[in-house]
Amino acid sequence: MSDIHTLSPAQLQQWQQQGRRFTLLDVREDDEVAYAALPGHVHIPMNRIPLRHNELADDMPIVVYCHHGIRSMQVALFLAQAGFDELYNLSGGIDAWSQTVDNSVPRY
Repeated sequence: MSDIHTLSPAQLQQWQQQGRRFTLLDVREDDEVAYAALPGHVHIPMNRIPLRHNELADDMPIVVYCHHGIRSMQVALFLAQAGFDELYNLSGGIDAWSQTVDNSVPRY
């Protein structure tokens, strides 16, 4: 099983600015995504991951995020057990992103 790495919002922003290839996986519920989301994300709610994880590319890093980083860590652990490598959990989730990188993203 691979280790789950932590990625700060600033590091994620740097990856985006560098044009690095990765999948940005949002595991929040539909209503949360409708309220606030990061650009370029793939949305699979946490409870659908066991049925839909085969939709994720396994040849590039996956950055998982949720509201505060708890659900995303659980999903990252599941994906590691399913055989995915290069998994990252966005530290503090979208809430930390809004506070430290882009305050135009609504907080809730």
